[in-house]
Amino acid sequence: MGEAVKIVAKNSKAYHDYFIEEKYETGIELAGTEVKSIRLGNVNLKDSFCLIKDGEISVLGMHISPYEKGNIFNKDPRRTRRLLMHKREILRLFAKIKQDGYSLIPLSLYFKGPRVKLEIGLAKGKKLYDKRESAARRDAKREMDRAMKTRSR
Repeated sequence: MGEAVKIVAKNSKAYHDYFIEEKYETGIELAGTEVKSIRLGNVNLKDSFCLIKDGEISVLGMHISPYEKGNIFNKDPRRTRRLLMHKREILRLFAKIKQDGYSLIPLSLYFKGPRVKLEIGLAKGKKLYDKRESAARRDAKREMDRAMKTRSR
């Protein structure tokens, strides 16, 4: 049986602003007080993104609130954090980002057993009309579900 997965934070804005093509699970390098703060759910993925530089992948803009009992051990809430992936995976992602106009966007942060994992998505930006279309599709599905629910009663 697999390890228990406990989702701490989701980046719902990512699904609104991007088409998610592929998803990857990465480890994340954190300090002890950051892990404690994440356990309390004090993390925000909004406006965060990933960058590949010198063969290393890191996440920028992810906000982890300082841990109340952490005093001097607390780190900067918005510091750049290194992600842990296999070298060949990083190089493959780097090649895709360079040529096709893709971005790497954090989708969710969760605990897998005792470890903190970050799910990142290979994403392509949506234009305004794409956002409107997906909103219309979502509304239409909601209407259909509502109609089916009233009919089945």
